[in-house]
Amino acid sequence: MWDKPQLLLWLANLLTALAVLLLFYSLLFLAVHSPLFPVKSIKVDGNLEHITRQQLQYVVKNELKGTFFTLNLDKTRQAFEKLPWVRKVEVRRRWPDRLEVNIEEHRAIARWGTVGLLNQYGERFDAASNDVLPVLEGPEGTEKEVVDGYLALNAALQPLGKKATHLWLSERRAWRIQLDKQLIVEVGRDNARERVQRFVAAYPHSLARLQQPFEYVDLRYPNGFAVRLPDFRPASGPASAPAARPPVKPVVPRASV
Repeated sequence: MWDKPQLLLWLANLLTALAVLLLFYSLLFLAVHSPLFPVKSIKVDGNLEHITRQQLQYVVKNELKGTFFTLNLDKTRQAFEKLPWVRKVEVRRRWPDRLEVNIEEHRAIARWGTVGLLNQYGERFDAASNDVLPVLEGPEGTEKEVVDGYLALNAALQPLGKKATHLWLSERRAWRIQLDKQLIVEVGRDNARERVQRFVAAYPHSLARLQQPFEYVDLRYPNGFAVRLPDFRPASGPASAPAARPPVKPVVPRASV
C-alpha cells in the first residue's frame, strides 16, 4: 500500500474531505443551536373571543423551547391546541427571528347534552360557556348528524320565527324538537325536513287560529298532524272515567301535511 502513491493520494483527499465536512457540520450545529438566533417575537393572529392573553403567555413561557432553528413546530402547535376553545393552529417561522401563530377558535352553536359543546362542524369540545345555547342529544358518535339535522330543521322553521331550543335524535334515528322551550314537535324518521316544511306552510291556517294553548304536535301522519290540547274538554255526555292525559286532537289543515 505504502508503495502506491496514487492510492495514498486518494486516501489523503478522502480524509481531507471528511475533515472539511465534519468541520462544516460542527459549525452548522453550533450556529443552529447558538443563542445568537433566538425567537424574539411571536405574532398571534385569529378572531379570538375566548382565549385570553394570559393563556397565550403561559404557553409561550412554559411550552416553547429552542432557538429559531430548533423550535419544534409540531410540538408548538400541539401546545396551543391544548387550550380550551382552540380548534386548529398553524405555526410558521419568519426569518430572521419571528414566529407566526394562527389560531382558529371553536364557535359553539349548541350543547351536547350535559357533557360538552358542539361547533358548526359537528365537533364536540370541552369548554365553559355562559351563553344561552340550544341543547342537542343523540346516540354516541352522531354529533355531526345531529348538528346537520339541527341546522336543516332550524332553517325550515325560520318562516315561523321560531327556533329549536332542544333537539333529540333517537336510537331509531327519529327526530323530536322543542320550539322556544314550550312546544314539543314529534317529527319522526323519514323526510324530516319536508315534514317540518309542510308543517310551517300549514301553521298559519291551522294552529295559529286555535283559541287555546297547545303543547305537543305530532307530524307522523300522512295527511295531517295531531295536536295535544292540555285545556281541551270533550262535550258533555254520559259519565265516563276521566282520561289519563290530555287528548290528542287530529288536525287536517287546509294545506295538507
